[in-house]
Formats: sequence, structure tokens, C-alpha cells
Amino acid sequence: MTQARNKARARHRRGGTALALAVPVVLAAAGTLAYGTDLGVFGAGAEQRASAATAAAPAWATASADGFASVNALGQNGTYGGRDGQTVTVRTQAELEKYATAAEPYVIVVAGTIDIAPVGKEIKVASDKTIVGSGTAGHIVGGGFFLGPGVHNVIIRNLTVRDTYQGVWNDKDHDFDAIQMDGAHHVWIDHNDLRRMADGLIDVRKDSTNVTVSWNKLSQDNKAFGIGWTENVKTDITIHHNWIRETEQRNPSTDNAAHAHLYNNFLEDVAGTDIKSSYGNYSRGATRMVLENSYFQGVSNPVIKDATATVVQRGNVFKGTSGRNESGGTAFDPKSFYGYTADPAADVPALLKSGAGPRSTIGTTTTTTETKDAAAAAATTLTVAKDGSGQYKTVQAAVNAVPAGNTSRVVIAVKPGTYRETVKVPSDKPHVTIQGTGASRKDTVIVYNNASGTPKPDGSGTYGTSGSATVAVEADDFQARNLTISNDFDEAANQNLSGHQAVALRTAADKVFLDGIITTGDQDTLLLDTAAKDRLGRVYMTNSYVVGNVDFVFGRATAVIDRSVLTLKKRWDGTSAGYITAPSTAANRKGFLINRSTVNGDVSASTFYLGRPWHAGGDATLDPQTTVRDTVLSAAIKSTPWTDMSGFSWKDDRFAEYHNSGPGAGAPSSNRPHLTDAQAADQEVADWLAGWTPSAS
Repeated sequence: MTQARNKARARHRRGGTALALAVPVVLAAAGTLAYGTDLGVFGAGAEQRASAATAAAPAWATASADGFASVNALGQNGTYGGRDGQTVTVRTQAELEKYATAAEPYVIVVAGTIDIAPVGKEIKVASDKTIVGSGTAGHIVGGGFFLGPGVHNVIIRNLTVRDTYQGVWNDKDHDFDAIQMDGAHHVWIDHNDLRRMADGLIDVRKDSTNVTVSWNKLSQDNKAFGIGWTENVKTDITIHHNWIRETEQRNPSTDNAAHAHLYNNFLEDVAGTDIKSSYGNYSRGATRMVLENSYFQGVSNPVIKDATATVVQRGNVFKGTSGRNESGGTAFDPKSFYGYTADPAADVPALLKSGAGPRSTIGTTTTTTETKDAAAAAATTLTVAKDGSGQYKTVQAAVNAVPAGNTSRVVIAVKPGTYRETVKVPSDKPHVTIQGTGASRKDTVIVYNNASGTPKPDGSGTYGTSGSATVAVEADDFQARNLTISNDFDEAANQNLSGHQAVALRTAADKVFLDGIITTGDQDTLLLDTAAKDRLGRVYMTNSYVVGNVDFVFGRATAVIDRSVLTLKKRWDGTSAGYITAPSTAANRKGFLINRSTVNGDVSASTFYLGRPWHAGGDATLDPQTTVRDTVLSAAIKSTPWTDMSGFSWKDDRFAEYHNSGPGAGAPSSNRPHLTDAQAADQEVADWLAGWTPSAS
């Protein structure tokens, strides 16, 4: 996109009615791809195949943890469980124990209710396992799980674990926990329903570390969640989006934790019941705790700490609470360990009532050892590795192998490495996924350095802005996951070029799902376009990062950037000045929605605009739109966050905010329009996606 736009001034009417379908968006968790030895390949007459461990597996089978469980430590790179092994289905205790204790990795799907005998037995779990309930059907009754010293890389997910209660509320004789770990590390406990156990629901003991506990329901128990009980200060733990209700104590109790990050939890003590909380979050011993954006309702002594412990509180809501509510000392910055975006505390009860506990979309698939032949017919995997260990050495070679008119999902599994190439997915090759197979999205990088004005290698002229893209997507139903797409054009060394537009990723297609990726550049990093002016092009980006400085999210697509981070960077000469969005939206269409995200970066205060209207080619019929809502804005954002462009006033187009926070947020004014609650109700994610429900596949 050229920086010098058409200078002709034009007046035009604001756009008409918007797409407004109130469709719930259910997003399957996406993780890092696994790959096996039976690799699918295209060729003349080739059979499409997929092993149980390849990307034919659904996202929940290859998902990896966030929080401290995602941090590389102790020789383990993140937490991804059994993704590198077979997926098996179990229905009996004997089958569960067989695979849970095996030396090799497994994804173990619990497909029904398993009654544990004797009551209170805790199934031992070995390293490299994912144990996941099949939808809401996976119940472990009368027992639980135990992770012993040195056990690592374990996921326990989407299960209901319940009912070892022996009739004594504060039971000193029966140490029956739902999940207990002694000296384990890299464990992810997610979307479970844990209740009515004889002792605790979760016990993280004896220097267990790199643990993340997320989106669980913990209820109807005396002791919810204990951490520590050691003189050592080693445990690193993240606890987020858990609904803890009708539990008396340890909600959680955190003893001698090196780093305890608690956010977006809902602690609820319902009046008029037999259970009364004695305390909520407890920071004990030498614990350093960061507690943010959580919601406490009716809880006695909601936050307490020892004299030797620290608690840094921010953004929490306390409703109907009483007693001690303490904070003090200094702790740590969680973002120095991992990225995350906290939801507003006021939204937490509704979020967790609808989203915590087992989900029907997790653990349900035909891709198990029982039916893998049927799954093989539905997906193909192509592997890319620079060192020649895959089927192809370049990503483009794998794309070229996808047949025109492809009708089913093709996953291009790219092994870790830096791939210096340009990639184009043409419009006649839909249903393609490009996914990195590393533990981190930084492990797999596709990068090139073309810019507008760069000579083409065939001597036919120079690239324009859109032609400079490192990765160009023109095919519908495209997905990218767990990788970095970069344009490393050197502006300082190319001052002879009139423009410095250098695109990392260009999409010109419908139903584009970008999950867990990084797109990085300077000017014009992310071009979200459509195949034609009259074509709809929906894009959903989540759990991702976009880095740039000038118009670095631009185009005419109907696009949502959700729960992501937009990082501002300085210009090539060290100055701070720029624009985040430059929408070029057609009238009667939705433009850009930045939702529940974070804007940050090492730039000067009050130097960046949220956006400006791009009337491409001077087209006065366009009606550019950017809405930024429920997003944390750094001090870099100007107090008047929108500005004109090429003779077109932003006030004639659609630019607004809603419920933003942070030092860069500001009160509504004529120069800073805010949506009303009624207007915001029509500018939700579902309104943008208009009937499309993105899900990883």
C-alpha cells in the first residue's frame, strides 16, 4: 500500500446495514502438529494416507499448553502430551491403566464412565500422555490420577473426575485426590469437572513445576487446590479461567511457589448452602503471586497472605465478600515468561459459567486406532523439512503437490527451521493448512524480503505492495498455525525505493483461520484482502502476534483479530510514529474488529494511531471500518486515536472503540467515538463471521 494516496477530496455517505447474524462462535483449541511415519503424499495415482499420529488428528489431540506449562525448562519444550503417539480409545480401568502407564506417548480418549476399584485408587500416569474425555462422556468415578517424581509432558483434559467422598468432610484418613502430582513437571490440567473427592481436587506437591490449570470447574469439596508443601521455592504455576465454587479452603493455597500467576478465575460461595468458604486465594511462605482480573463473589477472606509472602493485585472484582483482602510486596511480570491476554474481570462469571468444564467439541472424533482408516480418507499430510527428512524441502513445493480442485483438508506439516522463500496458495487449492511442528510458533519461520519496488527476478518489472508478500493466500478455507511469517526487508539499506511497503502475509480468500502465528514486518505487515471488491473475505485470527509500524493491518477483508497481541515497533530511523489499521472496507460490509487483545511495544508515548481510512484508488464509495473493543492499549496510542488519509476524513467512515483499558484508553468525545452498549451488541465476533464457525482441522 503506497503511503502517498490519492489526494482528491470526496464526500460519501456512510455504509448501510451490516451483516448481523448472532451466531455463537465455538473455536476448537489448536496446538502444535504431530507427525508420524506413515506420511500422506500426493502423486500420480497416489493413495491418500494418514497415520493416527499425523495431522489427520483433530486439534484437541495435538493441542499444547499455555502459561508456565508452555515455558521451556528442565529439558522439556512446552507441554503437548501424547501428540507424537497413537490415539487410542479406552472404556475400562484396565485399558486406561495399560496406556497411561506405558513408556511410549499416547493420546488416550476416555469414551464413557470408568468406575475405579478399589475406591480411591489413583491411576499412575507416565510421561508424554494426553488423557482426554470424549465430549462430556468421559467420567472417572471413585478414583483419580497420580503423577510421580520426574513425570513430565502430561495433559489431563475434558474429564469429569468425581465421587471418592467417604462421608467425612475434612477427611484425614483418606488421601483421595482427583489429580495429585509429586515432583512432576510440565503438566496441563484443562476443561475438567472435579468434585466430591475425599481430600483435595488438585494437589501440586513436592516441587512440581511448570504447571497450567485452566478452564476447570472445581466444586463441592472441602479442599479445592493445594500447591507446595516443601521448603524449596521452585514451583512455577499458572491458574486461569477456573470456576471454583462451594469449596471451603485451598482455593488455591499456594505455599513456597516461586511464581504463581492467577488470573480470570471465578471464586463463588453461594449463600444459603451447607458449604461456607473459610478463605479464597492464599499466598503462603515465600510465594510470589500475581493475582489479576479475577472475580470473587460471596467469599470470606478472599485474598490472604503470610507476612513472608507477596501478592500483587490488579483488576480484581469483589462482590459480597468479607474479611481479609490483602496484597503487598513485589512479585514478577508474567509476560516476561509467556504471552497472555486477560479478560475483563466483569466478564469472568459469564465466561466461566458457559465455558468452564468439559466441552462437547473436545475428544470427539473418528480419528482413533479403532477407525483410523476412515479418517485417512478425509485428510492428507505433506511434510516439509529443510534437511531432507520430509517429503519436500520447501513449503512451496508442498503447495505445488496439492492437486487443483482439492476437496478435502491437506495439512502441510513444516518441521522447525527457517525457510527463506515466498509461498503462494492459489485459488484453485482450497482446504490447505500450513502448520509448524515445533514446540513454539518461533521454531518454524517462513521469511523473505521483497518490497514494493523490488525488481522481479525474471526482469519483468518490480513488485507492487500485494506482490511483495512472503506468503500469499488466495484459496478459501485456508489455515495457518504455530509458525512465524515474516518480511525482513531492510528499509535503512533501501532508501532509494520510493516506498517501503513489505507484506509478510496476504490473504485474498474467504474463511481464513490464523491460529497461534506471528506475522512480523514494518510497513504493511498483514494485508487482509478479498478476491475481488464484490467478494466476501472473512478472516479470523486468534492467539497470535502482529508486529509492525505503518498501516500494518490493512485491506478490505471482514476480519477479526481476537485475543492477540499487536506489537508496535519503531521506524527504520529509530523514530516512533505509525498507524495500526488502514481498512479499505466496501460499503455494507464489516471491516476490522480487534477484540480482547493487547496493543504494546517499545515505542514512545502518544505516537501511534489506531487507524486511518484507506480509500484504495481514491474510491469514495468505500466505507472503511475498524472497531477496537475490550482491548488493552499501551501509552503509545494517541489521545485522538484516528486520523485522516489522502483527503478522506475518518469521521465520514466507521471508527470506534468500546470498553478498552490501559494507559492508552480514553473517554469518549467527538474525536474519540465510543460505541453504546446497544451498538456494541451488534459488533460481536459472530456478527463479523456471519455464520462461519472457525475450527482447527
